[in-house]
Amino acid sequence: MDARALETLRAVGSQGGVTAAARVLHLTPSAVSQQVALLQREVGVPLTERVGRGLRLTPAGEALAEAALDVAVALERARAACDRFLTRPQGLVRVSAFQSAALLLLPALLTRVAAIDGLTLECSDEDVAQDDFVALTDRMDVVIAHRPDEEAGWPGGDALRVVPLLREPLDVAVPLDHPLAQRTQVGPADLRDVPWIAVREGFPVARVLAGVGARSGAAPRIVHRVNDFHVVEALVEAGHGVSLLPRYAFGGGARVRLVPLTGVRAGRRIDALVRRDRAERLVVRRVLDELRAVAAALDE
Repeated sequence: MDARALETLRAVGSQGGVTAAARVLHLTPSAVSQQVALLQREVGVPLTERVGRGLRLTPAGEALAEAALDVAVALERARAACDRFLTRPQGLVRVSAFQSAALLLLPALLTRVAAIDGLTLECSDEDVAQDDFVALTDRMDVVIAHRPDEEAGWPGGDALRVVPLLREPLDVAVPLDHPLAQRTQVGPADLRDVPWIAVREGFPVARVLAGVGARSGAAPRIVHRVNDFHVVEALVEAGHGVSLLPRYAFGGGARVRLVPLTGVRAGRRIDALVRRDRAERLVVRRVLDELRAVAAALDE
């Protein structure tokens, strides 16, 4: 079996269809369909089936895609075995991060990696809903993602390696002249009926705000939904509401006051997500080591 065709089948399954798989593989949809068709003829059983206008893997296709992961891991492990004999393993590592983590982690990561000969880092910001982070690992080597405190982990099973980086508290951001600005901490009861600037539904911080409402006994009064924390900070500064902001990324500024929140698990977990086959690459491992060092310095 062709390793590239197996990778294509895996992408169809993980991305949920031919068109999405073509985007991450940088192929045309027809090329993806042709590779899957060739693979299907080779194994002699249907690997995909139509569902409405879309396409999904059959049980046989899912079994083969799962086995294809072992093939991909073995190939990367073989390459890594040879790379260990190089004086300086070389390669490109693509890293994506949601925006506030990019602000928090990427400058120091790029500085550290710049001192390593032969390693090139290509960074991008990818601020997606929590359920969409795992799918990014099909086209990025390292995906920096976040989840609420209470979430146990990430879907993906054996196909995914999760590297915990840090826990970042979420504080209540208020204007400097706000009545709560002089408090050392606030609880859910203190926040009843205040106007909130919230992120969109499906993002981890939205779940923390829902917890505040549940503890206060009243649904939060949301007046704006903005995902860019820099915009949120400006709106809070101007007196248009209060919000939740990450402490490490925004706690050092002078535009708003961050007040610790009690009575609710107010924080987020920041993890690095890596496909198990790519985790075998020595250059990816080196980037993960440097990323852990950057996060440890923040979490001291």
